[in-house]
Amino acid sequence: GRRGAAGGSGTDTCRRRRAQHPGDLLSPIMAADEDKQLAAIRAKIDAIDEQILELISQRARLAQEVAAAKRAAGEVADFYRPEREAEVLRRVRDLNRGPLSDESVQRLYRELMSACLALQQPLKVAYFGPEGTFTHAAALKHFGHATQMRPLATIGLVFREVESGATNYGVVPVENSTEGAVSHTLDRFLSSPLQIVGEVELPVVHNLVSKTKRLQDIRRVYSHQQALGQCRSWLDTHLPHAERIPVSSTAEAARLAAEDDAAAAIASEAAAQRYEVPILELGIQDGAANTTRFLIIGTQSPPPTGEDKTSLVMSSTNQPGGLYRLLEPLARHGVNMSRIESRPSRQGMWEYVFFVDLLGHVEDEPVKRALEEIQSRASLLKILGSYPRAAY
Repeated sequence: GRRGAAGGSGTDTCRRRRAQHPGDLLSPIMAADEDKQLAAIRAKIDAIDEQILELISQRARLAQEVAAAKRAAGEVADFYRPEREAEVLRRVRDLNRGPLSDESVQRLYRELMSACLALQQPLKVAYFGPEGTFTHAAALKHFGHATQMRPLATIGLVFREVESGATNYGVVPVENSTEGAVSHTLDRFLSSPLQIVGEVELPVVHNLVSKTKRLQDIRRVYSHQQALGQCRSWLDTHLPHAERIPVSSTAEAARLAAEDDAAAAIASEAAAQRYEVPILELGIQDGAANTTRFLIIGTQSPPPTGEDKTSLVMSSTNQPGGLYRLLEPLARHGVNMSRIESRPSRQGMWEYVFFVDLLGHVEDEPVKRALEEIQSRASLLKILGSYPRAAY
């Protein structure tokens, strides 16, 4: 009786506890249900992974069959087809329904194509290095990781390496959305027989890397001249006292900063990791949409894909309206000029050549007709290549 009067029976106490904390007893049941659900989902993922792997293997075997057919037909030099790869990347972009982004899907297929091509014949690609530069990143973006990459110290060396046949292709920077043209690349095209076979557009994020932890302790900032220019406003505001020292590349800048406790470098995250220099400030470039365009150079331009560019260099006699006479056929034939850049011709004082990018392929009828007219009016016309526009 006292037990009931004092607080009720033990059974009543349990009932009250259940009413106050119903989740305490349900949690193990719910957890078991969640485990079963996760196990079922993971089993489906495992099954899909098996299917994906089998399909990848089938694709790789077909790539080997393509190589065998090409060898039987007498092709032995180069199995890389930029127009075909551009077609595949655009096709998967158009077929993609998410949730992965178009860029993520294209990046997966780029690596798949790179690995399959390596089964046929590994590509040798020279780039303006060293490893860890933005040009290196552009080369990997375009060709994938299953490629034999060769870093070279200058843009001129990249051209010579491809001209000599030591590598199949080269990757060089040509322009930046903030700082404009890379003059060394443009000038090299004036004398080189190489053609442009592709392009890469790479968003560029510049970081300040340094072993020192305080901005006021930095006395020197190393980087490539273009990177220093792309971060000029930030440097003026935050490091006005620091000397700015141009070096051959952003990766070389990171290497120097790793050896100098009073220095910093403007470099990529990859370069910072390679040389073990901490990132002090992220994204210090002046333009939020800072993008660099790179060119893929080879011996022969690819056929049309339907989404192409044509690059050329031209010059006119020094007379009033000379440039207008060269450009007028483009407007009349409906050819869109996406870029024009002037450079000294090096043939005479105050004489210039014009580097021009057009939308379309040299085999497209409107482009062909416009170029025929320009040829009759120009003192110089050199087609630098027709190639697929950057796929992503």
